[in-house]
Amino acid sequence: MEILLKEHFKLIPGTANRKLAEEIAKVLKVPLSPVEIKRFHDGEIYCRVMESVRGADVYVIQPTSPDASLNLMELLIMIDAIRRSSPDKITAVIPYYGYCRQDKKTKPREPITAKLVANMLETAGVNRVMMFDLHVAQVQGFFDIPSDNLDVIPVFADYILDKRLKDIVIVSPDAGGASRARAFGKVLNAPIAIVDKRRPEANVAKVEHVIGNVKGKTALLVDDLIDTAGSMTEAAGILLKSGAKEVYAFATHAVLSHPATERIKNSPIKEVVVTNTIEIPKEKMTSKLKVISIAPLLGETIKRTHEGLPMGVVYETMYKKIEARTR
Repeated sequence: MEILLKEHFKLIPGTANRKLAEEIAKVLKVPLSPVEIKRFHDGEIYCRVMESVRGADVYVIQPTSPDASLNLMELLIMIDAIRRSSPDKITAVIPYYGYCRQDKKTKPREPITAKLVANMLETAGVNRVMMFDLHVAQVQGFFDIPSDNLDVIPVFADYILDKRLKDIVIVSPDAGGASRARAFGKVLNAPIAIVDKRRPEANVAKVEHVIGNVKGKTALLVDDLIDTAGSMTEAAGILLKSGAKEVYAFATHAVLSHPATERIKNSPIKEVVVTNTIEIPKEKMTSKLKVISIAPLLGETIKRTHEGLPMGVVYETMYKKIEARTR
């Protein structure tokens, strides 16, 4: 994979996930543009791109992962610095879109922060946004510019098929994720089940029972993110009590807020598979955690966007290969 017209293409990394940016640059066979990012003693952020971006198609790689507010502010400052340097276009590549869970009002006088962040990005000067596995797909509608909500199901499906797991059932840890479970089930030609869960307050999960047959099966829990891991680990316990043979967990974004690492270590889950949309610190890694890189898929998306080619054909090819393997 190689970018055409490299002189008109710039790949600029933030500090939130430098390793992913380096992987993407390696996939595309282009250098990362040098950028100086530092913080003043009072915490304010300074950014300067160290080479010309005039007339260039610029891609800024910066997930708004923890610390979400700090990394979001860094992204906005980077975009402002680039916009004032006369680029042709700016694409914000945000593998993990923070504040996405605040997508609607559930109580009086609450914010819709996912929309606020979209407004901020557009005001800063972004022309396009790329994201992975939004918490709710309709957040795309908060943008009045082109936006891509990329799908990691084929990446996970390949991994699942490589493990040659038998008698699998796709499980959503709550009713809200049923559509995701259905999508996984359709691709892998597998039945689905749902864990009935009540959440009395944020980051506190109350699990009740399982809807669907999991007895004697290998349960694959699928979700968009793992935050404190309460939902995922409690759901795994209920699945085993309901007769599941073993439990694997799959989630795109490894937020891993405290006490997620300890919960995963002590859980009955055999393996937790995530992607590198968020850089995981060494202290949060456990033997149960498996990280799959999205760099090849994201690199292909960036390349095709830069060259004006459709991405749909890539997904069609991936899904056809998976379908052939499941026959």
